[in-house]
Amino acid sequence: MNMRDKEFTPAGGGAGRTAAAGEQRPAPAAPDSAVGVSRPHESARAQVAGSATYVDDIPEVKGTLHAAPILSNVAHGRLLGVNAAAALALPGVRGVVLAGDIPGDPMLATFVHDEPVFARDTVQHIGQVVGLVVAETVMQARRAARQVQLKIDPLPPVMTPREAHAKQSYVLPPVTVRRGEPEAALAQSPHRLSGQLQVGGQEHFYLEGQVAYALPLEQGQWWVYSSTQHPGEIQHWVAHALGIENNAVTVECRRMGGGFGGKETQAGHLAVWATLAARKFRCPVKLRLDRDDDFMVTGKRHPFAYDYTVGFDGSGLVTALKLTMLADCGFSADLSGPVADRAIFHADNAYFLSDVEIASYRCKTNTQSHTAFRGFGGPQGVIVIEAILGDIARTLGLDPFDVRLRNLYGIEERNVTHYQMKVEDNILQPLLSTLAQSSHYRQRREAIAAWNAGSPVIKRGIALTPVKFGISFTATLFNQAGALVHVYLDGSVQVNHGGTEMGQGLNTKVAQIVADELGVPFERVRSTAADTSKVPNASATAASSGTDLNGRAAQYAARHVRDNLAAFVAGLDGCGAGAVRFAGGRVTSPKATRSFDEVVQAAYANRIQLWSDGFYRTPKIHYDKLTLTGRPFYYFAYGAACSEVAIDTLTGESRVLKVDILHDVGTSINPALDIGQIEGGFIQGMGWLTTEQLVWNDKGYLATHAPSTYKIPATGDVPEHFKVDLWPEPNREDNVGGSKAVGEPPFMLAVSVREAIRDAVAAAQGGSQPVRMDAPATAENVLKALKA
Repeated sequence: MNMRDKEFTPAGGGAGRTAAAGEQRPAPAAPDSAVGVSRPHESARAQVAGSATYVDDIPEVKGTLHAAPILSNVAHGRLLGVNAAAALALPGVRGVVLAGDIPGDPMLATFVHDEPVFARDTVQHIGQVVGLVVAETVMQARRAARQVQLKIDPLPPVMTPREAHAKQSYVLPPVTVRRGEPEAALAQSPHRLSGQLQVGGQEHFYLEGQVAYALPLEQGQWWVYSSTQHPGEIQHWVAHALGIENNAVTVECRRMGGGFGGKETQAGHLAVWATLAARKFRCPVKLRLDRDDDFMVTGKRHPFAYDYTVGFDGSGLVTALKLTMLADCGFSADLSGPVADRAIFHADNAYFLSDVEIASYRCKTNTQSHTAFRGFGGPQGVIVIEAILGDIARTLGLDPFDVRLRNLYGIEERNVTHYQMKVEDNILQPLLSTLAQSSHYRQRREAIAAWNAGSPVIKRGIALTPVKFGISFTATLFNQAGALVHVYLDGSVQVNHGGTEMGQGLNTKVAQIVADELGVPFERVRSTAADTSKVPNASATAASSGTDLNGRAAQYAARHVRDNLAAFVAGLDGCGAGAVRFAGGRVTSPKATRSFDEVVQAAYANRIQLWSDGFYRTPKIHYDKLTLTGRPFYYFAYGAACSEVAIDTLTGESRVLKVDILHDVGTSINPALDIGQIEGGFIQGMGWLTTEQLVWNDKGYLATHAPSTYKIPATGDVPEHFKVDLWPEPNREDNVGGSKAVGEPPFMLAVSVREAIRDAVAAAQGGSQPVRMDAPATAENVLKALKA
């Protein structure tokens, strides 16, 4: 019998409802304000109508060829030769591109400089790209690529982080963060627990796959269309591989069909490959991976393995913790260093750790080079401390929520992280208490206990878990942004910034900010494609900082234009510039009111500058990269989720019944977009922890490489009761519009689902003991936990 055929009514009430976008708003926006209003995504109509242009929709220049990758079929070995004769004999095939065709550096321009553009002497994972086949059509290229024969002398692969750790196989040196005397504190602790945990990776599964289109221009210049979160890095990588200067390469990205971190560095590979092919064959080349190849070629969320020993007292207060993190980085470093660093930073989640040691090992395995993924190591830190606290509660026979409350950061004491950053904006206690009350957590826990007492097969569980997530790039240099604002003669406005639009609504929010700064209707502002020839050296759109950085830079650019206009009007009306007001498409001084369009035209006639740039860098942040101490984050975003689940103890199947979320986005710039991000982030996190399982066999083959074998959440997995509320308090730091970042923090709210499943497993086991269950909580892993 399928889980959906069984009775799974949530405890403590009916089914509830999903919160409609825009219903839970902060304080009402001012009249005529663009910010604080639930406006539609700027591309929504075009996307629904199918008229929004993605890279693969761009009309192809006459003579465009298509490339497909030649993939290694061995996880680890010496590459002895490439035989392309069979491929070259097929119709439409123009040739192949191999490592010998690279005019510049054969290594990608990564920070660690450890990843080849194409495999040369060795192959490091099944799916590593050895070269390209170039043909007249997409299918000709793909069919031919599968005919290329590789001569490889196999070597033993390393497939797990524990195996790599035992062999001291690392892509980067280990890092340890320590506070207090954890060994002494453990010895003095009334209670101790030790355990292990394995957490799987996650495929990004963006709707638009990886794609690049490279066009040669005159005088050795290049135009590259790339589905990328980091056009500036694409520009640098392409120039580096071609052996030319950055100013000869322009990269453009109007939008992506999803990114989630998977297009931060990994898009650079395709852009480099396509451009190398275009250079060799002297014509435009497009490279788009099909879904199977995308799975095999690109990196995932880092799988982690953990060993821990924790000390605690009778109330559940953590008195000491020794934690070892083994990050599975794949075959090269990519972004593994900062990902593993952030896992260290978030191993506390919302809790004060007095005496602690966290050792982080960045393990080298013969798998895809794992990369950025929503949360960027934060989820791998949060999950382990929540697992530990849940098991402490079960060992002591306490409510896990009470143990979590007992360990929260305090306001005046217990308010410094293990990396020496003071938690100054702490709202954890009131936020959790509010959600516990609004979700009826206490009453539902009692109802669930009564249900479980009378239900031998279907067991329920509930968990309420918090999130404290640091906002800023951990690489401090990326915390900067630029923007351009142009006001045209008809009063319309164009804004260009260094951020990229991947569906999250960044362009919509930036347009709202610019509209309010100039006092014009939102509809008069248009955002344009990210373009390295307009805003240079832009950081990746990542770390949840897209609006924080680019929104503030655009605000400053618009403010420069507004100040120019204000000074002009003040000169006309004989008043101070500060007395001139911009709102509702009107410009008002103590003497007169004019339309914005009228002022713009008059200003142009008087040679007043109507465009400007803006630049912003995040203040206050600093930390020591060697000791990982300091203030790596500008502020924290907070949230909490209460999730109720049911499990079938005979099959291991689980279902999420009910979710209540209270999340902190500061003063929302666009409540509809923010609620959408919270809902989407939660469901994506739920997928990571319940159904999305990556399986490599002992030969290094990724068996789960297609939708047929890899299960992301579908609409039927969304709980019937799914309620989102926004915490009604502005950001205490001076951030754009009083807002807070929203992209990544909600992902970790889904840890409540895993903890609720473990709660249900504990109910089935009927004892006060830790629940050993690896993630994701597939039916198989739930059954293993039940039998443990």
